[in-house]
Amino acid sequence: MKNIEILYEDEYSLIINKPAGLAVQGGEGVKTSLDRLLEDYSQTKGGTEKPLLVHRLDKDTSGVLLAAKGREAAARFSKIFGADRKAVKLYTAVCACNERNTLLQEKEGIIKDELLIRGNLKKSETKYKVIKTGILEPDFKYAVLELELGTGRMHQIRRHLAMNGNPILGDDKYGDFTLNKKLRKAAELKRLLLHASRLIIRESYNIDIKAPLPKYFHKYIQLV
Repeated sequence: MKNIEILYEDEYSLIINKPAGLAVQGGEGVKTSLDRLLEDYSQTKGGTEKPLLVHRLDKDTSGVLLAAKGREAAARFSKIFGADRKAVKLYTAVCACNERNTLLQEKEGIIKDELLIRGNLKKSETKYKVIKTGILEPDFKYAVLELELGTGRMHQIRRHLAMNGNPILGDDKYGDFTLNKKLRKAAELKRLLLHASRLIIRESYNIDIKAPLPKYFHKYIQLV
């Protein structure tokens, strides 16, 4: 697959580093999608069954994504990611550090705000750890976070951080549009700074896969 880094592959799975801007599924107005690229890749390798996605990433989120090779493998991985909860998904995010907000005054914690999903409030849990903080001139403070999903609600990390006053930089849907516009000029902010950095499955399928941060993160990470 052109321009898509393959992090790991065996007879059961294909794990990639999904680039930001690539939709995982096709649909109206989507010219290129990951599921179609995976199908094409399988055909070039002589595969008889197309790889099936067992978890998702937002179009604007980059990072580790696992596809199962065939329905039998997909059923096994769906159980690992779902009912068994044996998959650990870690993310790296760069967010605004609002000093009036108490969330990031603690170095680590758990966000348990309920989220509205299809008209119903659902319990949602995101663990966070403050890795580093930094300052962009003249006085804008930001934080680099490691986050772990306790639940898998739609846009959960983005919504939880925005609700608590620490929006992810580059998030124009839930974040601070005015701030993002300013940082695009002042600090070369180009994309949503949220990356699925690591996938761990300890039992049944022993893997620990990391995806390197895209280059557009480097300015913020190096300034810390």
